[in-house]
Amino acid sequence: MNKKAFLAVALALMIPLVSYLLVKYYSERAVTMPSRYFYDSVATHVTNGRSSTDTVWHHLKNISFTNQLGDSVSLFDLKGKILVIDFFFTRCPTLCPGLARSMKKLQNSFKQNDSIVQFISISVDPLHDSVSQLRKFAARFNVDPDSWWLVTGAKKDIYDFALNELKAGIADVDVDTGFVHTPYFFLVDKEKIVRGWYNGGDSVAQSKLVRDIPLLMLEKDRKKTFGQFLKELFGRS
Repeated sequence: MNKKAFLAVALALMIPLVSYLLVKYYSERAVTMPSRYFYDSVATHVTNGRSSTDTVWHHLKNISFTNQLGDSVSLFDLKGKILVIDFFFTRCPTLCPGLARSMKKLQNSFKQNDSIVQFISISVDPLHDSVSQLRKFAARFNVDPDSWWLVTGAKKDIYDFALNELKAGIADVDVDTGFVHTPYFFLVDKEKIVRGWYNGGDSVAQSKLVRDIPLLMLEKDRKKTFGQFLKELFGRS
């Protein structure tokens, strides 16, 4: 191969590489991603005399429920999905119906992405909220059970999950730990890390949630390798 041909091939290879790196560099700085919340520890590493820190973010533990269809489900059934979680009870006269209407709007907004986003409303009154009660509440708001679960379960497990995993008492300083009744929606990424909470009765907060969900969808592609990029670029399998 002569020098000109070699340079031409090298240039052809460099253009997509440089383009990829430039797009990655500027796209990561042009968009403010939802922050990660609640860490378990911070590890310090020393390499060649330089120290760096590595945050170990809190990943939600698994929890099992029964949904409005009577199916046994768990958080870990939703691998790779973004989650929007709230708390309610079917006898609630004011707050919960408003939250349900807000959640229904969210479900309608992302009905084309039901394989990516799952909505979960957890009853904080599981002794009363049987499957039949959940089903009635779901029918009232025309809930699509494929992408929106209304769930009940063991009260201790639910309250431990709300207070120790989602940290509802930190997100909502007014929450009653004896009866977790909060207006907040909790956004959880596909790694089961809390990425934010949003007042379900606040239209500005809900608009931000509608914006942040697609950002987490895009984040799924941020670990794409250069090899995968090249395959897409040149159409190779």
